[in-house]
Amino acid sequence: MIKQNIIYFFMFFTSIIFSQKVTFSGSVKDSLQTPMPYANVIAKPKDISKNLQFAITDNEGYYKLNLTKGDTITISISYLGYKPIDYNFIALKDIKKDFILKPSSEQLDEVIIEMPVTVRGDTTIYKTSKFINGTERKLKNILKKLPGVEVDKNGGVTVQGKKVTKMLVDGKKFFGGNSKLAVENIPAKAVGNVEVIDNYNEVAFLKGVTDSDEMAMNIKLKEDKKRFVFGDVEVGKGNKDFYKTNANLFYYSPKTNVNFIGNLNNVGEKTFTFRDYLSFSGGINAVFSGNFNWKGGDFSQFLESRDLLTSSQKFGALNITKVATKKLDISGYAIFSSSNTTSFVENFNEYTTFSEQKTNKTNVENLLGIGNLNIEYNPNELEKWHARTQVKRTNNTKENNLTSLIATNTNTILTDRDLTAAYINQNIEWHKRQNDKHTFSTVFNYVFDKSDKTNYWQTQNDAFSGLILRKEQDLYRIHQLKNTKEQNIDAIFKHFWEINNSNHIYTTLGNKFLNEYFLTDDYQILDNNTIHSFANGEFGNDLNFKLNDLFLGVHYKFRAGIFTLKQGLYAHNYSWKINQQTNLNKSKWVILPDFLVKIEFNKSKKININYSLKTSFSDVSKFSNRFYLQSYNSVFKGNENVENNLYHTARIYYRRFSLYRGLMMHASINYNKQIRGIRSTVDFNDVNQFLTVKMFDDPSEDWRGNFYTSENN
Repeated sequence: MIKQNIIYFFMFFTSIIFSQKVTFSGSVKDSLQTPMPYANVIAKPKDISKNLQFAITDNEGYYKLNLTKGDTITISISYLGYKPIDYNFIALKDIKKDFILKPSSEQLDEVIIEMPVTVRGDTTIYKTSKFINGTERKLKNILKKLPGVEVDKNGGVTVQGKKVTKMLVDGKKFFGGNSKLAVENIPAKAVGNVEVIDNYNEVAFLKGVTDSDEMAMNIKLKEDKKRFVFGDVEVGKGNKDFYKTNANLFYYSPKTNVNFIGNLNNVGEKTFTFRDYLSFSGGINAVFSGNFNWKGGDFSQFLESRDLLTSSQKFGALNITKVATKKLDISGYAIFSSSNTTSFVENFNEYTTFSEQKTNKTNVENLLGIGNLNIEYNPNELEKWHARTQVKRTNNTKENNLTSLIATNTNTILTDRDLTAAYINQNIEWHKRQNDKHTFSTVFNYVFDKSDKTNYWQTQNDAFSGLILRKEQDLYRIHQLKNTKEQNIDAIFKHFWEINNSNHIYTTLGNKFLNEYFLTDDYQILDNNTIHSFANGEFGNDLNFKLNDLFLGVHYKFRAGIFTLKQGLYAHNYSWKINQQTNLNKSKWVILPDFLVKIEFNKSKKININYSLKTSFSDVSKFSNRFYLQSYNSVFKGNENVENNLYHTARIYYRRFSLYRGLMMHASINYNKQIRGIRSTVDFNDVNQFLTVKMFDDPSEDWRGNFYTSENN
């Protein structure tokens, strides 16, 4: 028995010894001692049953590999256009080894022996067959094995520390470019090479003039998967009637792609979240990003639920891409999400002279549908038309039972809220590269956004006292209608004049028109079911707000080495009308300067400094001159005399990423100074709140800093 234990101990000790890791690290440079970023470093064990290890050098030419102690290893160093190097050794201890590559005088095809990663300008190509072993099921399993690529728990993808903002399959956007649906559902067996495109713009000839910092990932399908059908269905059943089902079906052909994703569960798994919703909220080309502030409709308030007692989720998504002709592509997707959740929350609020204990039980039903249609027309390589149509519809109900305990007084409030909202967005873009110096872009954008809300409060306690002119009843029943309707019509024209590679002048001319309606009606339902209106207490709003913004912008962009400077200004002529019990007309000019400085030491280390003077107008409800209920203990009244906010904003941002050190660092300092702005004022009467807004000219300022770092040694 003792001998057997000794043998087991020896085997265990030997296993520990040979499972230990050693580090092989160093740098790769050329004959002039210039660091060579993105060189391939491959470790090939002599034992062919063991997996290869891969690394690519960072922007300073450094690399690092973790190898199994005791293995006999061949290190292969390769770089496009240079002679490869092989180095043999036994991994007994940590080693630092620097390599010098010499240019190859041979034909390139003869020297490319192992290139798992290739860099061509802003495009990095991963040859995935060099990193996988066949056990991968989904795209995320492949991506996690690629050097410099990370996938988080929410389906977000980063490459070299930079977030991927668009996901493509064979050059076409997958479900509008959403990365989560791609990494969680694309089958691994269909994936060929993976391309990462930095400074991405879907219109290729706009890449040099846009300030976009987007990154796209393009999943190239295998040649034998250019026409295939694939799918998987998962069904799970647990205790207490818990269930979970998931279906992913894919059809790909050279001209038609169809993807369907479905999910049913009652285990609390949130299939469609607020984060996902934002990625499907529409948009325009990056060259117009500074001229639009997307609101995307009132669709998000019930998408996130916490402290759930029960949850039932239904989700379905269909994506279709069709190559109609060589010049015309049509694509679209439809998303359906339905959820039913209940939650329970306890709060303890401490006020100046008293304390309040609250319990909240909530039941929420949320139904959301999104439809999107995209048409791309390319008459030639230097011209592109793009039309996007997006429709969204939601029906939400929220039932809330709130109990408030102050001293020995208990107040129970039942609240029912219903929301029906519809949103339509249509935009048409035209881009034309006239010649090497002149490029034109135009967009026409239309938005219709309608929201109808009803709120209902019910209690037997003496509620709403001091807030509204309600009549004393055995049962207090308060009803509210709150409707908004918004239309935006925008047209913007841009001219990009590239004087030379280092000097650009950009000109923008546009007009944005906003037309908003706001209607509220608060009343009490008496015990005999008749209606008692609060109109005599200055309740009830019927407001129309119109705002026209005519603007001209001129910017100058200069590049020198690692520095890029862009500075200029926008001149806005604002005119607005407010029609309610009284009519008001106003207009003004506002000049808004801005500048941007980029210092790019390399692709993984850079500093951005930007400043701008900004302005904004509040939504229509802030101009209402009559009261309306916001909650069971809060009343709001707007101010028709408020104007636009005006504030300075500045930011310094530093980004650093190193594969060699396993380092990711983000640091930023943000500064805001308000010159003129709208602030809410609150008057308290016990727990009741009276809110309004006022215009303040006294400046306020704030500093905010953010620092994030992670390091894997």
